[in-house]
Formats: sequence, structure tokens, C-alpha cells
Amino acid sequence: MGNRTIEWDLTFLMAVLNWAVRSRDEHGRPLLDRNPLKGLRKPRAKNPTRVVLTEEEYRALLKVSRRVDWRFRVGLVLAHETGHRIGAIRNLTWSDIDFESAMVRWRAKHEKTGYEHTTPLTDEAVAVLEEARRMNPGNGDGPVLPAPPQPAQCLGRSMALKWWSRAETLAKLEPKRGRGWHSLRRKFASDLMDQPLKVLCELGGWKNPQTVLRCYQQANTGQLRTALESRRRVRAR
Repeated sequence: MGNRTIEWDLTFLMAVLNWAVRSRDEHGRPLLDRNPLKGLRKPRAKNPTRVVLTEEEYRALLKVSRRVDWRFRVGLVLAHETGHRIGAIRNLTWSDIDFESAMVRWRAKHEKTGYEHTTPLTDEAVAVLEEARRMNPGNGDGPVLPAPPQPAQCLGRSMALKWWSRAETLAKLEPKRGRGWHSLRRKFASDLMDQPLKVLCELGGWKNPQTVLRCYQQANTGQLRTALESRRRVRAR
């Protein structure tokens, strides 16, 4: 087990303990007098694997997406076009989608940051949502991506991961540790590197700009060369 996994587990455990310290039982007594882990330093991975999905890899996955499942295709396009986590996308309901205004609401309870916000939809995202509506003509609180065995429930995490793995196989992508749904979120942040950080944070639902800079944005060779070329032009004036 790596330091990254231990860090996540300890973060969750400390959140639970902090909640117990703040909460009271039926007699008004705190559930926990103190957090026994308060001040504990969590291990951190020195070189965490943060893969950014390439445009070529995305196109390869998109090409085989219908062979996997229509829900996989919808989730793939929405993850690419909105930059949001697959967990938030899996839990979208039709009441969250405003086709007329081309907007989507991201509910706080499905966001890791607890940040409820609304973002515009691209033409590609609207098109794939219309495709989903044809396949799953639900409304209201019905899931956009229903679970295969239980259409009244949202698609589960394990199925989303299974479909991703199958798509990689069909697309004949070489195995790469760290490539997965979250690599699309990093692609989104990196693709929009030229946009103001405030705008990017609003679009992707990030509350802390430093998180974007530290964990998500990665400059590619083309962007680095463009930056150097811009510098050369400035010096030549």
C-alpha cells in the first residue's frame, strides 16, 4: 500500500473523528472528547503518479466507446467536456440538466469539495446528453446514467471503472499506471492552461487554485515551445 492511499484513508478517518468531537448524543454529551489523531502528520507520496490523458488517447477511447456501453460514452464525453470527477457525473439527475440554457448543476453532496456550482455545457456535452435522453427518457430525479441492473439508481463506481478498463483494451492502449477517469480532469485543466485561473476553477469546480497548479495542470512540449517562441519574438522587437 502506497503513501497516497494511506494519506487518503487517514484524511477520511480524521474527518470522522473531528465530526465525532463536534457532535452530541441524546444527552448532550460529545460523542468523542478529543481527536486522538490531532496533529498526526500524514505520509505523502514523494512522486505521485498524475497522468494526463492525451488527445490521441481520448480519441481512441471515444472511437470504441459505443462498443463498451452508451453510458460509458456519455460519461467519457462529459468528463472531457466539463472536467468534473466521474463521481459527480455518475450522480447527475435530469433535474440537474438545463437543456434550454445549456447549463448543468453540480450538487455539493456529490462534489469532493462540497462546492455546489453551475457551469455551461459545450455543444459536444449537450449532444451526448441528448443521446442519453433518447436511450434513457427519464426526467426529474431520474439518473442521467442509470445502473444497468437497477435503472432507478445512478451508475456505480465499480461499473465505471470496469468500463474504462474494457475501453482501454478495445482501444489497444498500452497499460499505463494512473491513467483513468481522473486523467481526464487533468487533461481539462491542462488544455485550459491559457485561461485565467479563476475561470478554470469555476468551470472545473476547484475551490483552491493552488490545487490546480500543484496537482492538475501539466504543460506539454508544444506549450513550452510556444512560450519560448513568444519570448524570442519579444526580445527581437
